[in-house]
Amino acid sequence: MTALGPLLLPLLMFLVFAVLALLANAIRVVREYERLVVFRLGLLAGERGPGLVLLIPVIDRAVKVGLRTVTMDVPAQDVITKDNVSVKVNAVIYFRVVDSARAIVQVENFLYATSQIAQTTLRSILGEQELDELLSERERLNQALQQVIDRQTEPWGVKVSTVEVKNVDLPQEMQRAMARQAEAERERRAKVIAAEGEYQASARLTEAAAVIGREPAALQLRYLQTLAEIATENNSTTIFPVPIDLLKALTTTAERKG
Repeated sequence: MTALGPLLLPLLMFLVFAVLALLANAIRVVREYERLVVFRLGLLAGERGPGLVLLIPVIDRAVKVGLRTVTMDVPAQDVITKDNVSVKVNAVIYFRVVDSARAIVQVENFLYATSQIAQTTLRSILGEQELDELLSERERLNQALQQVIDRQTEPWGVKVSTVEVKNVDLPQEMQRAMARQAEAERERRAKVIAAEGEYQASARLTEAAAVIGREPAALQLRYLQTLAEIATENNSTTIFPVPIDLLKALTTTAERKG
């Protein structure tokens, strides 16, 4: 008994630490945005949490799963569009776990699997579009990507809420071609606007000529107005001959008034 005395205290301490370790593993505190998937002797026993969760030591094993929305960048993918233009496209995907048990049981790593599904879907869906559609119909393509990826991840208990195409990188020669096209379009619009202005101006001049043709005095008054404008703008003295027709028109107007 005396010989076992020095060994008894370390043994008791070991037992105490072993019990504390078992209790520590048996008691879990699960946050509101987490769930524990519990396996009992290898069999799925269900989900636990949030709050305080008690596990059976040695028998129960638990895997923690987060329920918050995950933001994942989809790496840039080489995509050949329907009209044979090679572009690089990257995107961002938002998803969350809605069934933690399926997310653990049905797939080995749901984060990696969702990323791979997003990459392959990005190449397949965008590869069916033409370049103009890829650049102008971004909202429609985002919805199509979201629906396809969500349908494939649904058996894993993963809900894909949003997919957004971020950048579409064009080859340098395509960027230069599009810049030339945009410049040509701006020049065309400028010419159309200038031609429209000339047309409207010519129409107004035609109307003014018709009025002057009906009223000869209007031409003389316009002549006098032009003389007044020139005299105002120039400091030098300018001499203009007075047409006889102007004097006749003024004389006739005065006689009618008299």
